[in-house]
Amino acid sequence: MIKISLVRNRRGHITRFTVSGHAYYDDPGKDIVCAGVSAVATGAVNAIEKLTGLVPDAEVSEKDGLLKVVTPSSDDEARNAQVQLLLEGMLVSLESIADEYGKYVKIKVTFAEKGG
Repeated sequence: MIKISLVRNRRGHITRFTVSGHAYYDDPGKDIVCAGVSAVATGAVNAIEKLTGLVPDAEVSEKDGLLKVVTPSSDDEARNAQVQLLLEGMLVSLESIADEYGKYVKIKVTFAEKGG
């Protein structure tokens, strides 16, 4: 199962997220659930960097099916808002996948007790 964990701060902003595990919906290389989740999450990280110029702190392990991301921030509130919009778009896409393939994908959103 793919587990997606997002952490929001007190302001509701996504500060980090982790995608871990494998769906096992189909054989490796044919698994549309893994491919979809990977494409959405990786695409969001790439979009943040390309469209805002901010670089997320990301750790990837394909073997372990792991993507850990700490959201970048800036003194420029407009760029921070762009980052959040991209992350919210990612979440909507991941929720769509989880709605269709809930047996293979779970999403958990938590709120940090400290911070912004």
